[in-house]
Amino acid sequence: MLGYGLAYLKLLVKSYFCPAINRFAANTATSCNGFMESSSSERVELPPNFEDAPVEHLIQLIADMLEHLMSHNDRIPLSPYVVFQQYTAPPNSPASESLTRFHSRSAPSISVLDYLKRIVRFTNVEKSCLLVTLYNIDQICARTPLFTLSSLTCHRFIITSITVSSKGLCDAFCPNNLYAKVGGISVTELNVLEREFLSMIDWRLMCTREILQEYYVNLVRLHSAGKFYITESPSQSSDSDLDMDSGQSRPASPAEARHRPRPSLSEPSAILVEPGTISQETSQRPTIEQNMAFAALQQIKSQDASHSLSRQT
Repeated sequence: MLGYGLAYLKLLVKSYFCPAINRFAANTATSCNGFMESSSSERVELPPNFEDAPVEHLIQLIADMLEHLMSHNDRIPLSPYVVFQQYTAPPNSPASESLTRFHSRSAPSISVLDYLKRIVRFTNVEKSCLLVTLYNIDQICARTPLFTLSSLTCHRFIITSITVSSKGLCDAFCPNNLYAKVGGISVTELNVLEREFLSMIDWRLMCTREILQEYYVNLVRLHSAGKFYITESPSQSSDSDLDMDSGQSRPASPAEARHRPRPSLSEPSAILVEPGTISQETSQRPTIEQNMAFAALQQIKSQDASHSLSRQT
């Protein structure tokens, strides 16, 4: 029963965020508790890029999507004996595998939207860190099939993801005691959740801007009430037409083909990301810090070689 529920959830979430089956989402949206009910009275136009979107609209989009996932995951039943066995079993035993450190004994009373508003108000989190939470859900769901985003795990997952992503993506971030106070947990618990989170994502903190932009576009296009929409700017449409014309007129050179960006992922595991691509290493050029460290290492080696040569002479 549990496996069937997880399979159904993955198919449902794919229908919302996979371009290949958006038609299925459009046909079945009216039966999902009014998730895609039309609200043409007051529509809000959003900018094409997520960096320019108002943060209050962005967190509303994220909260609506997370609430919808939680409502479906909470319907997956667990027998009382299994729950008791999971809570009383040792941490590394097979009976406790379905529970993670993100599970709480009862669902928090605060909604996801109010929780995100509280985090934005007191931590001044950047928009990229808010969107990368969805990417982290994909990573963990691909690596940990038993993990589900439910009302028992969502809040702890959000504050931990924002804490980790702020440290990995931002130049300035808050200390853990502030994140813990805002999130409603202790500093010790946040430290444990942070280590568990990094282990679950295999320490892969980086996410490209193109992936975050794709999350943003899909969130706006598939928003619950149809309140938000993105209008394509004339410059973008003209640039796309120009690229299409130039692509038809001449073939791409080997240098252009080598530096051409990778195509977007079409078969997501939970929200957007292909499971097979999670473990693949992307070729990246060395960073400035790596080049400096390599140069320092070469200098030390040359000094050691000169010292040994002088001793021999």
